[in-house]
Amino acid sequence: MLFKDDFPSTPPKCKFEPPLFHPNVYPSGTVCLSLLDENKDWKPSITIKQLLIGIQDLLNNPNPDDPAQAEAYQIFCQNRAEYEKRVRREAAKFSAEIVQKQMLG
Repeated sequence: MLFKDDFPSTPPKCKFEPPLFHPNVYPSGTVCLSLLDENKDWKPSITIKQLLIGIQDLLNNPNPDDPAQAEAYQIFCQNRAEYEKRVRREAAKFSAEIVQKQMLG
């Protein structure tokens, strides 16, 4: 999460490094969630906990009405089983990268 100086007037930018394969995560890794958009549902009273819960919910339940990543969106809409398979494969790859980095220091 990246916070601007005028937080909480503006929402933080939430970004995954490395980017996730997900319909609501831009190829850059930035999360596409209405709670994080000051022109949509952002309110200064929203807590960090609420944002994290919102992101967790979005990861578990992608929103096909607000796509940010074309390939993930298409697979999610056209072949849910293939989407789930790809997500598991990407998660395993990500986990392996983290373990490797920890072992190398």
